Amino acid sequence: ARAICDATGMPAVADDTGLEVDALDGAPGVHTARYAGENATYADNRAKMLEALRGVDALRRTARFRTVAFVAYPDGTERWAEGVCEGVIAEHERGARGFGYDAVFAPRDGNGLTFAEMSLEEKHALGHRGRAFRALAEVLRR
Repeated sequence: ARAICDATGMPAVADDTGLEVDALDGAPGVHTARYAGENATYADNRAKMLEALRGVDALRRTARFRTVAFVAYPDGTERWAEGVCEGVIAEHERGARGFGYDAVFAPRDGNGLTFAEMSLEEKHALGHRGRAFRALAEVLRR
C-alpha cells in the first residue's frame, strides 16, 4: 500500500492473510500462499496441509485465519486493523465455493461448515477479512 500510495499520490489500501495451525506450530503463517512451494496451487497447499495433519486428533486441529487491513496516506499517515477467525482444519475437503483454504477451514461459529460450504454472505459475516475491514472502518471513523 505504501509503495502504491507513494507512486500515485493517492491513498492506498492493502490486506494480507495468514492461516495459523496450532498442531503445525503456527504454520503456514506468513507462507500461507506458498505453503506447498513457490508455484503451488491452492489444491497443492490444501493437500500438503491435510497430509501434515493426517492422524492428528480433531481437538488438536485448531487454527485461525488472521488478516491485517492497511491504508497508507500521502502525508505518511498509516492505519491498520486486524481480523481473526478461529476454527478448525477439517479432516478432508468439503464444499465447492470459495478459494484457498476455504474447503478445509471450518470457523468456530459456522455450525461445523467449512467456508466453502457457506454462502458468500455467511462467509463474510464470520470471516477474518470482513472482520479486518470492519475494524479498519472503525479505526478510520475515529
